[in-house]
Amino acid sequence: MNQNKKRLRRTMMFLNAQKPGLIKDAYIYQPDSIMFDLEDAVAENQKDAARYSLYHGLKTIDYRGCEKIVRINGLDTPYWREDVRCAVAGGCDGIRVPKTESASQIKLVEGEIVKAERAYEVEAGKVLIMAAVESARGVMKAMDVCEASERMFGIALSGGDYTRDLQTHITGTGVELMGARQQLIIAARAAKVQCFDTVYTDLDNMEGFRKEVETIHLMGFDGKSIVNPRQIRVVHDIFTPSPKDISFSEKVVREIDEKKEKGIGVFTVDGKMIDIAFYDGAKRILDMAKASGVY
Repeated sequence: MNQNKKRLRRTMMFLNAQKPGLIKDAYIYQPDSIMFDLEDAVAENQKDAARYSLYHGLKTIDYRGCEKIVRINGLDTPYWREDVRCAVAGGCDGIRVPKTESASQIKLVEGEIVKAERAYEVEAGKVLIMAAVESARGVMKAMDVCEASERMFGIALSGGDYTRDLQTHITGTGVELMGARQQLIIAARAAKVQCFDTVYTDLDNMEGFRKEVETIHLMGFDGKSIVNPRQIRVVHDIFTPSPKDISFSEKVVREIDEKKEKGIGVFTVDGKMIDIAFYDGAKRILDMAKASGVY
């Protein structure tokens, strides 16, 4: 298994792949992942120029540990196959498939990735896949999509297109997205892949943004798509374990390791009743703290 499937992905920052001024130093903001967009951000008559910019950016820029993901054009367009070839040849880490509604779409993209890896002598299995769900049908098929390929590392909600398909709109309350968010996180956890929330586009409402990030963190999401560097710190603050969380998790792991050797199954830590079911959660918090550089 590609070990990068489970890497830390609190933030995925979208950038127009056509604009060298945007992609040349995006790493300085330190998002966990950079999403180079060849789809919606690029006009129909600029697709070739965007690929040219993307390829040379991937080939020549050191992104200092930031993951490099490329959002290709939809599978109903004539552009996506060349998008995949360009992204793989340039050295991307992953491909985001838009408007996903079936496992067969993921398998189709996977086939093109395999061909491109062979053509450009890229290590087999290096390029991962994530799916963007943008419709009611996509939400209902989330489990099939999550299990479509060994390369799948995650699934993401695209709220704008999804709410249009649902015949509603983004309200800022989160009510219209709650069902899709819950469905996607359940499917992702069942399939053991990651899950990412949609973008928040009201850049002047940072309080609203923080509340939304707190909500999706409590729901179990792994991270959030973002559209502006200002949003990075908020997401990282919320998704990075606090010193209190780390301290408690250390105690839980230590106590369970000690107690299970003595045959003790239930005990208390800081006044809270604990049993073996808490072990994996505590280990996960410590692993996230290490990946975040705070432990």
